[in-house]
Amino acid sequence: MASNPPSVPTGASAAVLQHSEPIPDTAVSVHGPDFDQPLSLQQFIKSYERIGFQANSLGKAIDIVNKMRVWRLSDEPVAEDESEEFLSLAVRSQTRCNIFLGYTSNLISSGLREIILHLVKHKHVVALVTTAGGIEEDFIKCLGKTYLADFNLDGAELRKRGMNRIGNLIVPNDNYCKFEDWLTPILDAMLEEQKASGNVWTPSSFIRRLGKEINNEESVYYWAYKNDIPVFCPALTDGSIGDMIYFHSFRSPGLILDIVQDIRNLNELSRKSRKAGMIVLGGGVCKHQIANAMLIRNGADYSVFINTGQEFDGSDSGARPDEAVSWGKIRAGAEAVKVFADATLVFPMLVAATFAQDAVHNP
Repeated sequence: MASNPPSVPTGASAAVLQHSEPIPDTAVSVHGPDFDQPLSLQQFIKSYERIGFQANSLGKAIDIVNKMRVWRLSDEPVAEDESEEFLSLAVRSQTRCNIFLGYTSNLISSGLREIILHLVKHKHVVALVTTAGGIEEDFIKCLGKTYLADFNLDGAELRKRGMNRIGNLIVPNDNYCKFEDWLTPILDAMLEEQKASGNVWTPSSFIRRLGKEINNEESVYYWAYKNDIPVFCPALTDGSIGDMIYFHSFRSPGLILDIVQDIRNLNELSRKSRKAGMIVLGGGVCKHQIANAMLIRNGADYSVFINTGQEFDGSDSGARPDEAVSWGKIRAGAEAVKVFADATLVFPMLVAATFAQDAVHNP
């Protein structure tokens, strides 16, 4: 006599085969690029919006940056405290949302330097914020090459050979010697001008002067000088520039760099922006300085962060945008995203899908 097959346990069946709620009509399904069809670069990057995970975050970042680019000033009257200086800035930025770009020094050491140069050359941003290395490495590259190498090279051996490693990049120490030879006469001249006029320098006016002196179209800060785009560097002495200023202070003491005027200039530029967006590559000083300037205007309207930092140690570097909302540095309800990725991987794609389109359509 055949036995009856055991019945499926009711509880297990209910747990595994639980019915779903209806999916809203507005929901977007996951879908990757179709390589059976020819794809342009723009179509390929567009496909990131539906891949998921950090690809989806990059797609959102591209969308937010494009919104920064197309926002136009309204016809509302200008407030009394909005000076002629601000109005000229608005014209200079072609009435777009004022975009503040921040980046860590290693990105100027990398090939992202040329991408940042493109943004400055074509006036896509109104201000830059970086650290000391992000200034000096630009000028040093005008004086000598940075080379591709390997993350695993022996540090002690490199030291013997006079080679400095930045990740998997190598900078010969002779480049810094060339930098000292170039910078020292400029420091001498700046000190004499300060003594003659009584006016002290700020980090931004110091950088502007170096951009003028380098007179090289391969330099980010040459174009910042040419296009009157301020470059803020709150930690200007934390690098080779600091070393040179240190040595110069013994030979010819007295050069003054006023950080107070610069924080006023940056904060006022933020405060007087009708719309403001921040794009920050990496963390640390450059991220916090821009975000804190946004607080002065009750938060940024658009924000894109790209870095590999995590929030679990409580650092601002790894913090997600929602933490900045709690401080008033990003407006509640504003469009913001953090892309958890190495900026050298994703920033070129973001620029290709946004700012670079101006060059495509207006060659």
